[in-house]
Amino acid sequence: MNEEVQEEIVSPPDLNNLTKIYLRIRDARDMLTAQYKKEFAELEEQMALIESELLDTCKSIGVESMRTPHGTIIRSVKSRYWTNDWDSMYTFIEETSAFGLLEKRIHQTHMKEFLGENPDLYPKGMNVENTYTVVVRRAKEN
Repeated sequence: MNEEVQEEIVSPPDLNNLTKIYLRIRDARDMLTAQYKKEFAELEEQMALIESELLDTCKSIGVESMRTPHGTIIRSVKSRYWTNDWDSMYTFIEETSAFGLLEKRIHQTHMKEFLGENPDLYPKGMNVENTYTVVVRRAKEN
């Protein structure tokens, strides 16, 4: 291996410079995100006003849908379900074997805490993926 290539492999990265660049990129990303969120919210607000007008029009003329040269407007019902009494809901689900009413996911923080407190109790079929991450914190200004 020639010395130039070997020197690149052995030389440690300039951590000070990498940290500075990383923070600069993160700041730029945060600015873009803030700009996006602001513009997105403005568009959402405009759309909500138009949707309200379209809903009122559909209701007033008594139709569930109507065609225009630019597209079809459809008025539909959206339902959302929740409970204020989880004990009763769990009992109901168990009594009716309606386990499909629940979402199939594991609460990540609670599972981590449970396994930390009960290292010998490991559910069959449980998978764990651990990855290293890096966090860069800005230096405190003196």
